[in-house]
Amino acid sequence: MIPPQEASVRRREIEDKLKQEEETLSFIRDSLEKSDQLTKNMVSILSSFESRLMKLENSIIPVHKQTENLQRLQENVEKTLSCLDHVISYYHVASDTEKIIREGPTGRLEEYLGCMAKIQKAVEYFQDNNPDSPELNRVKFLFERGKESLESEFRSLMTRHSKVVSPVLILDLISGDDEMEAPDDVTLEHLSESVLLDVIRISRWLVEYGRNQDFMNVYYQIRSSQLDRSIKGLKEHFRKSSSSSGVPYSPAIPNKRKDTPTKKPVKRPGHEHDFRVKHLSEALNDKHGPLAGRDDMLDMEIDAYIHCVSAFVKLAQSEYQLLTDIIPEHHQKKTFDSLIQDALDGLMMEGENIVSVARKAIIRHDYSAVLTVFPILRHLKQTKPEFDQVLQGTAASTKNKLPGLITSMETTGAKALEDFADNIKNDPDKEYNMPKDGTVHELTSNAILFLQQLLDFQETAGAMLASQETSSSATSYNSEFSKRLLSTYICKVLGNLQLNLLSKSKVYEDPALRAIFLHNNYNYILKSLEKSELIHLVAVTQKTAERSYREHIEQQIQTYQRSWLKVTDYISEKNLPVFQPGVKLRDKERQMIKERFKGFNDGLEELCKIQKAWAIPDTEQRDKIRQAQKTIVKENYGAFLHRYASVPFTKNPEKYIKYRVEQVADMIERLFDTSA
Repeated sequence: MIPPQEASVRRREIEDKLKQEEETLSFIRDSLEKSDQLTKNMVSILSSFESRLMKLENSIIPVHKQTENLQRLQENVEKTLSCLDHVISYYHVASDTEKIIREGPTGRLEEYLGCMAKIQKAVEYFQDNNPDSPELNRVKFLFERGKESLESEFRSLMTRHSKVVSPVLILDLISGDDEMEAPDDVTLEHLSESVLLDVIRISRWLVEYGRNQDFMNVYYQIRSSQLDRSIKGLKEHFRKSSSSSGVPYSPAIPNKRKDTPTKKPVKRPGHEHDFRVKHLSEALNDKHGPLAGRDDMLDMEIDAYIHCVSAFVKLAQSEYQLLTDIIPEHHQKKTFDSLIQDALDGLMMEGENIVSVARKAIIRHDYSAVLTVFPILRHLKQTKPEFDQVLQGTAASTKNKLPGLITSMETTGAKALEDFADNIKNDPDKEYNMPKDGTVHELTSNAILFLQQLLDFQETAGAMLASQETSSSATSYNSEFSKRLLSTYICKVLGNLQLNLLSKSKVYEDPALRAIFLHNNYNYILKSLEKSELIHLVAVTQKTAERSYREHIEQQIQTYQRSWLKVTDYISEKNLPVFQPGVKLRDKERQMIKERFKGFNDGLEELCKIQKAWAIPDTEQRDKIRQAQKTIVKENYGAFLHRYASVPFTKNPEKYIKYRVEQVADMIERLFDTSA
């Protein structure tokens, strides 16, 4: 049971809480009533606003639609007016541009091309919209006239500004002198930058809008002429320089020419040294006339041609670089092919002329002229990779011109080498041109000179010989194969020369002079081989050649020494009378001693008189032979004098004992000395 006190307290709490709840409920009811009233008021306002909006919409929408129609009409009017202005502008193009087109593009290319663009658009408009309009014919006429003016301007710019490259600049360009700074800095500016830009713009317009390729023909004709004239100018420069100073010079670098130029001899491109072709003289060229001036002139021609070949490569490279900026890509190779033809044909023709001259010289047995082929052929082969690179993309006939010339030169050179070897073997000149003093025959000196000059062109000469080989070994051609072929050839020439010398020596009736002649020639050959690299080339296929020549030389010395036997036999001990000291000689013995002295004296005098006119050009060999002969004669004569000088075999000893030993030695010392 809850106590009564607690129950009353609890009741009061409940009653208080109920009272609060009732108050809260009353507040909520009041709030709901106010909210309902506000809602009714808002609904009334919105309904009124909606009614007003509907009235406004019904009034505005017709006005909006009417305004939109008016705006559309205005836009249509504006567009129509714009189209009319655009169309009318085409009718004014002819009158607006006629004066400029008539006056031409010179000096105002930008403005001129702008006019041509307007005319082009006018032509297109009338063709599409009014092909029967007389305005179409008028703008067409202006367009054609403007195109012709642009073509004329292109030709004029190319003609006026395309200059021949000066020989000095070409020489600087192709110079191989490491001491000069020019090659790195020298550039060819065929056209100034402003002119080049104008030319490029005209060419592009003609291709894109003019539908014209004639300007490409104009381009290659003008540039071809300049290229050809530049190379001919270089050749003429060599001719003038050679006639005035003997050597063409390349002045200093262009940007240094304000100072005094330091002149240097021009080197042949690709050569380590300036090789001057020495020419064989009378025996080989069958002319027996002075060659003064011929060598220098021929050297100039060789130098000029070699430089022109290098100049063509450099100038052609430069021309192609210029062409790529001006000519459309798909026309570049063909245009370049046409551009270089005249200059290339000129070089090839000149090369063929050299070959033709060499062929005629071979027929005359003038092998000196053939030597001009060697430096040229070597340079052509060295330059061929650059040639091939420059001629990439050209016609096959163009590419084959240089290989054809090289083949022609190789064939001619090989023919000359073989004919030279045969001529050495079969040279018929035995009696009329034999040296009376037994010195070196000019056939020997000329043959050695010819072979020595091949040293500077070993690979070239080897390639010539290899080009004529049909064996399987020739197909695997290399430098070693070339060297062996050249060695075999040199040995063949030397063998033919030796056979010819043996044949020629038979002209001499005196065996001693014959021996001196062969000795001189063999010694000259050996010394010449040793002084040059020829001995190394010979040794490639004949390792005993040097020893063989020394044996031949010694053999001829021994043959010569036998000529003194008829002198020394008189004073040798055999058949000399034996006598006892103090015993009087018989008449027969005295007569024998007299005959021995007389025979020695006469033989000595005769040999010295004859052999003094003979010649041994080699000082070392001359001294060696003299010394050997002095030793032999002095020993024999000294012993003979010692034995009989004090013997009373005559009342006039000075008649028989004419010479002392020293006098005999002095007489022998003067042998082979025509000045004594």
